[in-house]
Amino acid sequence: MDKSSATELRRLLKPLSSPIKIQAFLDSVPYNTTKRTLSPLLVLKEKMAHCMDGGLLAASALRRLGYPPLIVDLSAENDDDHIIAVFREGNSWGAIAKSNTTVLRFREPVYHSLRELAMSYFEMYYNLNGHKTLRSYSRTMDLSRFDNHNWETTDDDLEFIGNYTYTVRHYPLLTKNQILSLNSVPKYLYDAGFAGADIDGLYKPI
Repeated sequence: MDKSSATELRRLLKPLSSPIKIQAFLDSVPYNTTKRTLSPLLVLKEKMAHCMDGGLLAASALRRLGYPPLIVDLSAENDDDHIIAVFREGNSWGAIAKSNTTVLRFREPVYHSLRELAMSYFEMYYNLNGHKTLRSYSRTMDLSRFDNHNWETTDDDLEFIGNYTYTVRHYPLLTKNQILSLNSVPKYLYDAGFAGADIDGLYKPI
């Protein structure tokens, strides 16, 4: 990371001085409907993000606050995966995320395990067909492994980090029988989740 880019990143991250302020920034910017995966510096400069961009930005901002830069992949069936940046307060986990829906974003650090945190997204994780789609969660991924790629400041597409998330271990959340017996999402929750969504950025289910 060159000094000028590092200095600019620190300056732009300075207002994001708590997890909830990081989330507020992500909520304030439009959803990135392009195929590019932006570095945290580009997110701050271009002021747009999709869920991978948002996870990277949140992890970078958390790093400046003394947390390790950790993300978790929530894996879905017939839907987009979802990237969350996770952090611990004491023995409890919380999360920050950018989402094109209203219900897959911040989680307070009150969850005793990553599985419990992942399950907090389950009822609200659904596709345009109204099907509940969350199926598994990954182990934590420490983004410092990509420091030699300048992941926080590069102008290059960071798609390779997204590809990496598919290779790490995932843990199933449901049994086959549970999947077969799932109900459709009620209309009130469906409408609330997609309120204000950018249709171009939504997964089109089969």
